[in-house]
Amino acid sequence: MLAVSEKTFTQEVLESSNLVLVNFWAPWCGLCRLTPQILIKLQAEWGDRIKVVSINADENLKLASKYKLTTLPTLILFEQEKVCHRIDRFHGRDDLQKALEQVLVSSIYSA
Repeated sequence: MLAVSEKTFTQEVLESSNLVLVNFWAPWCGLCRLTPQILIKLQAEWGDRIKVVSINADENLKLASKYKLTTLPTLILFEQEKVCHRIDRFHGRDDLQKALEQVLVSSIYSA
C-alpha cells in the first residue's frame, strides 16, 4: 500500500484519474492494525479500478485537520478531488469489509 504524506497528497490522491481510497491511521490505534490486510485484499480484487493509499494521521496533522478526523482509522474515498464516501465508524473486520463493498460497488457502478 502506497504511503502518502501532505507533500504527495495532491498528486497521489486529488489528481488521480482513479477512485482513491485513503486509509488514515496512527501507530497507537489498535483497530488500525486490522485495515491493511483488508485493504491489500481489496486492492487485489478491484485491481486498477481503485487506488489504495495510507496516511499516518499523526505525521500529517494538516490533512487530519482538513478532513476533520474524529476517530481512527478513517477511510475516505475520493473521486476527482471530491470526497464521495467516508467510513469512520466500524467495529471489526467483517463490518469494515461490508461497508467497503457497499461503498465501492455504488461508486464504481454509478460512474
